[in-house]
Amino acid sequence: MSQEGVDLETSPGYLLKEASSALRTAMEEVLRPLGMSITHYSCLELLAQRPGSSNSDLARGAFVTRQSMNVLLQTLERDGYVTRPAAPPVGKALPTRLTARGRRSLAEASAAVRIVELRMLAGLTDADRSTALRILRSMVDSLRADDGT
Repeated sequence: MSQEGVDLETSPGYLLKEASSALRTAMEEVLRPLGMSITHYSCLELLAQRPGSSNSDLARGAFVTRQSMNVLLQTLERDGYVTRPAAPPVGKALPTRLTARGRRSLAEASAAVRIVELRMLAGLTDADRSTALRILRSMVDSLRADDGT
């Protein structure tokens, strides 16, 4: 290992990025045949768990810009996956909801993504899985505490 660099084999940041990249690739492989991107899936999943979410809420939850989410929502609305009122009921936000088609599409995608997650966790015991989730949550919390989010 170089004194100036990071040992990639033991760098938590690098290993998390590698795991994230592998997960993304595996998710793309199962979502593509369903006609979905990861952002499309994430948006539907967020709406199932948080009906009426605004564009900004969905963008934050899917880790994309508000502009990207707005383009996606327009497409999802045009294709019948979500519905939004023509005018905001209060303020500026247009609350978005899943349609029956969106819920059916999400159910199929969620099942495919769950298989990927189970494959990712296959080498872990139940105790290891719980520990991994606790550690990952702690890492996120620590980093967010330092940057004020």
